[in-house]
Amino acid sequence: MSSEFVTSVPYLYTERLLLREYRRDDFDAFAAHLADPVSSAHLVTADRQTAWRIFCSQAGLWLLHGAGWWAVEEKETGRLVGGVGAFFREESTVMELGWNTYRAFWGQGFANEAAAAALQYAFETRREPKVRALIAAANASSLGVGRRLGLAYEADTEIHGKAVGVYTRERGSLVVQA
Repeated sequence: MSSEFVTSVPYLYTERLLLREYRRDDFDAFAAHLADPVSSAHLVTADRQTAWRIFCSQAGLWLLHGAGWWAVEEKETGRLVGGVGAFFREESTVMELGWNTYRAFWGQGFANEAAAAALQYAFETRREPKVRALIAAANASSLGVGRRLGLAYEADTEIHGKAVGVYTRERGSLVVQA
């Protein structure tokens, strides 16, 4: 009997992006993103040691729930441009979407594209009945992504000591662009 355990992270493809598993070589860019107070203003700024724990935790979610975070790679260049997740928090039964783009790639639509692929995966592949995203009121870029995904404000909550809005969408709901 083999003691080898294998799991896989599904690859998702968009017009410009490949969503894939985290790789060890991705960590330097991930850590730099979390160490940059501008890039991580709506996340948690973290030193390298803390960033390693977050990186491993995000990768490990796939083992616990069959859902987690993907590294977002630009297909044309192979550059890592950020991360996107469709995952569960410890006590939640609602799948959460999360996205971030590394600062050098802001304003190019990568977060929209990656988050739309993660949303499609949640609804069409996993058949989740509902998704949510936690977005700070001051995070205009993420609020725009959420709006384009058809997420609607539901309530306020707190995460990592910061106030955030809970934005949700149910499977099958129509997207109304404002």
